[in-house]
Amino acid sequence: MLGRRSITQGLLASTGLALLGAAPFESPDAVDLVVEGGTVMSGSVPDGTVADVVVDRGIVAHVGEVGPGLAARQRIDARGLVVCPGFVDLHAHGNVDAPGRNFLAMGVTTICLGQDGQSPDNRRMRELKKRHAKAHLAVNVVPLVGHATLRVAAGLGHRRDLGEAQLAKLEAIVAEELREGAFGLSTALEYEPGTFASSEELARIARPVAAVDALVMSHLRSEDDDAIDAALDELLAQSRSSGARIHIAHLKLVHATSLERAERFLQRLRVARAEGIRVSADAYPYEASYTTLGILFPPFAKPPHAYPAVAAARRDELLAYLRQRVHRRGGPAATLFGTDPHRGKTLAQVAREQGKPFEEVLLDLGPNGGSAAYFVLSPLIQRRILVEPRVMVGSDGSHTTHHPRGHGTFARVLRELVLERRELSLREAVAKMSTEACATVGLVARQRGRIARGFAADLLVFNPAEVKDEATYERPQVLARGMRWVLVNGIAAIAEGRPTGGRGGRLLLRT
Repeated sequence: MLGRRSITQGLLASTGLALLGAAPFESPDAVDLVVEGGTVMSGSVPDGTVADVVVDRGIVAHVGEVGPGLAARQRIDARGLVVCPGFVDLHAHGNVDAPGRNFLAMGVTTICLGQDGQSPDNRRMRELKKRHAKAHLAVNVVPLVGHATLRVAAGLGHRRDLGEAQLAKLEAIVAEELREGAFGLSTALEYEPGTFASSEELARIARPVAAVDALVMSHLRSEDDDAIDAALDELLAQSRSSGARIHIAHLKLVHATSLERAERFLQRLRVARAEGIRVSADAYPYEASYTTLGILFPPFAKPPHAYPAVAAARRDELLAYLRQRVHRRGGPAATLFGTDPHRGKTLAQVAREQGKPFEEVLLDLGPNGGSAAYFVLSPLIQRRILVEPRVMVGSDGSHTTHHPRGHGTFARVLRELVLERRELSLREAVAKMSTEACATVGLVARQRGRIARGFAADLLVFNPAEVKDEATYERPQVLARGMRWVLVNGIAAIAEGRPTGGRGGRLLLRT
């Protein structure tokens, strides 16, 4: 384990305060806070520089040396500790006003909501602002507008092959939501009703996004190894036809087993960027995904089709599909229920208890019968994806998710990829989880994601050797530990390692 001195002498190559070249900070008035002598990792000074950080009224007022007479209402001794911008979860779930304890314990001070085609709280931006624009939230919230939410709002639901008037209406609604402050558009082409979108529809809804240089964040049409290349083709075509920046949500290669396969896919992203397509992604460091049982069912058993009628009329066909699908995904032992009535049991266990084939268990539950973790990912490939440039970190979790990623993702990156395996340097990991993530969604231009004068004081103070993810598949909602201080807009949410209940978060708006 790394001690206090080895953080600056080992993982970090520290420099001295004199290298900053700035006069000591003075003020005739007392400031709110001084974080003293920490090793600052941010774009404001050379990474690894020992510096003081002055915070006043929720804003960073100075990074460097402070004068001996500076009065402060509070001081934090950060000597031997890392001071960096708060982490940004590029793919999170939950309500805007959720408690946020799981995120804060991992060092996450900002979350992107409105994922997988569902706008935050499934509401339009105008109503969201009315409810939350002045609210004190646990963490900052970056809202995306959801394609599925807008389809329903436009009265299009599960319709296919939209006409010109319908496409124009959908395009206009996207533009309106962006004007109201959304940071981009999320799609989920693997789920209904996103799966009904044509290439023309995808191009049209992306045009308003490109017009304001916002982001299209896509849950691809398929993440399976044998179909993900075609899904990427579709996303790249959406960018080419619209000019929009694109982002792959929770990038994974389901069923893939070799690093060579991962390299081929990642090379496709590099080639696309070389061609001028601005594409990025996020991922999480776990071997299981988590979603509804609907992922196992065929299109003919999901909306707009009525499931009871399908289960009765096409029972044998449906059973055969479910049997093949589950075996393709590692078998019934690789499906772990996360919701009642079978929470904590595998599909294989439930089938044995009920004395019936596993496909009949699923037939009885139906596509809306719960959610589960699916052990279909290679840990080796997931780690390789995470170290790739322009791939950042997203938990795909919430405070209620029955998967350890919702409570452990960011701490696991620090523990596993940085300290244990050394596949990322601490600088690289911090950048992926803060500055690069902020740049991707457009927050750096709004003075977030760096420790620099005038930037929001979303700050972490920690010893990397103390940070640990505690959540497991058996106990998925155990909080991570190790963050000494977590400040959200200058308000301490964690102080000396203990939650304070402070709520400094805001609903952030692009406009």
